[in-house]
Amino acid sequence: MASKTRVAGAAAVVVLTVGLSGCSEDGNGSGTAEGAPKGAPSGASEAQAVKAAYRTTVAADTAKMTVASKATAKGKSVTVRGEGVMNLEAGDSQVTLTAQGQRIEQRVLDGVVYQKPPATQRAELPGGKTWIKIDLARLKQSTSGNQDGQVNDPAEPFTYTKGVSDRDVKKVGTETIDGARTTHYRVTVDVKALAEGDSAKAEQMRRQLGTSTVPLDMWLDEQGRLRQETVRLTLRPQTTDAQNTPAVTSTTTLRFSDFGTKADVQTPPAKGTVDMTQKLAQATKSPGTA
Repeated sequence: MASKTRVAGAAAVVVLTVGLSGCSEDGNGSGTAEGAPKGAPSGASEAQAVKAAYRTTVAADTAKMTVASKATAKGKSVTVRGEGVMNLEAGDSQVTLTAQGQRIEQRVLDGVVYQKPPATQRAELPGGKTWIKIDLARLKQSTSGNQDGQVNDPAEPFTYTKGVSDRDVKKVGTETIDGARTTHYRVTVDVKALAEGDSAKAEQMRRQLGTSTVPLDMWLDEQGRLRQETVRLTLRPQTTDAQNTPAVTSTTTLRFSDFGTKADVQTPPAKGTVDMTQKLAQATKSPGTA
């Protein structure tokens, strides 16, 4: 059942949980070609340079971002592309995603995700609503740690690289991205860091990913700011019908540019928004839910 719709859905999930969150993973960036990046102490190791990138990128306050994610299952692929802005310090973001000619607008404010589905899907929303709301804190509580990673705050992974050590970071070389000279690092992040200390969630992620670590490629400019991040994953089905639900391989690349740009993210009008948090929580807990 590797339909285009299924693969497209998987690609969108990848963008939400990895790509955009990756943008927050500025904490994984890399150093400059000579010496430690400006955000790291002089003589810093590669791991220290990576961890310093979090502070340096956040200090830039805001940035434009683009994201591209390709998901493939049984030979069928869907690419999701997006562009928008992010408040790096607050974690608020606004991005427009496009896949198969369909556009989805997404905003994240204070840990709440708002999505405006394509016009062809809005008829499914009650009362003529045009936006859906998903409160991530409530969703996590309702699913008692069993949330299947369907929706995530893009800012959440900012802290994922706090625990990296020298053995987790490898300098690859230098490259130019959007006219900026950068240093490329490959970083290995333990799944436990992504699970934020939740052992049940960590085990679930290990089963889905088939590994205990996640590889990240990071590029930092000469100011120590994240310019690009690439994540490659294979998501294995966690359903009772695993034979008919193929694994999805994804590659997601995020870029930051124009640091200091205006990023005034606003909450959609309440009268045009329907809260889908509880409905999503129930679907997540349903047996056989992918």
